[in-house]
Amino acid sequence: MIRLIILQKGQDDPRKCSADKMGRFHLAQIIHGMDRSPYGAIILNPFAKDVMSPADAQLARKHGIMGLDCSWEHAEQIFKQGHSHRLVPRRLPCLVASNPVNYGKWCKLSTLEAFAASLYIMGEKAQAEEILRIFNWGIQFLNLNRNPLEDYSKAKDSEEIKKIEAEYAPDDILASL
Repeated sequence: MIRLIILQKGQDDPRKCSADKMGRFHLAQIIHGMDRSPYGAIILNPFAKDVMSPADAQLARKHGIMGLDCSWEHAEQIFKQGHSHRLVPRRLPCLVASNPVNYGKWCKLSTLEAFAASLYIMGEKAQAEEILRIFNWGIQFLNLNRNPLEDYSKAKDSEEIKKIEAEYAPDDILASL
């Protein structure tokens, strides 16, 4: 089981916030300051140059995965501020959101979906399914993305993930990365 940590920025509607619900269900640890982040953890950053791959699994099992829960409206500003040198930034390969706010949109995942994708890619499929079950739309994320997730989980590294990503994601989405 991989430790999940959420740096909560409190910018989303608390009734819809997947990160808050993960905390309430004890599926993730909520922190409120970067100084509380574990050394060596992978931080999910949609603007990182390196892509999450199965090669990151050992690091994630040792130090955990951290998600920054913030509004997509402020994401670029928050992530461009830079984060602790003690964290390892990774972006997820392109996937389709199933959450009600961004359903069907490429690369607009909720914190829950981002964690589930990370876990699935690193071979922790049971943990991915477990966390998705807290929302009635959660398992739909796996249904929408089953083929790319399976292919991503079989890749050897970040470069291979990028090649697979190019087979699935629209060109305009890839160009914006």
